[in-house]
Amino acid sequence: MDETRRDRDTEGRAHNARPRDGLGRPLPYGSPGVERQPEGVVRAPEETVREAQRLLDAGMPFHAHEVFEDAWKSGPVAERELWRGLAQLAVGLTHAARGNATGGARLLRRGAAALTEFTEFTQSVEPAGFTGRGGGPPAHGVDVGALAGWGRELAGRVEAPDAEPVDAAAEAPRLRGGGR
Repeated sequence: MDETRRDRDTEGRAHNARPRDGLGRPLPYGSPGVERQPEGVVRAPEETVREAQRLLDAGMPFHAHEVFEDAWKSGPVAERELWRGLAQLAVGLTHAARGNATGGARLLRRGAAALTEFTEFTQSVEPAGFTGRGGGPPAHGVDVGALAGWGRELAGRVEAPDAEPVDAAAEAPRLRGGGR
């Protein structure tokens, strides 16, 4: 492949076909890489959470972010802040693992804020099967309050002056059961 030209999909849109490592970093063409998540997959919420947790546990938060992004783009409007917040937490963990403390902390806090917005929304208008309140079941089994706290806590640790890049698998949050 000519590296001076941009990869295109069948409709002519830019699409980077370079292989990627477990943290989503592009590798040289022809290098072995981690299989990428297919884009635009519509999954049931349970399947989204299960697949994202599998990827997080494997130390692949960038790939988990792509799973959450599909849910964010294809799901009901009432759920967008939930999936967007989870996607931002996953990409924040990705940046923290890559050694980008500033970007990692920023995205972890942004994800935590989106989850807080989702919680506030569910307190005022609660769609079937959801709650952001401490007394009811979490949204699709995801404890959004605990995950928001995890994101803020990790953000503080990664931007400490002596902080090293984090181990993505070791820091992977528990989506069900909350936090780490």
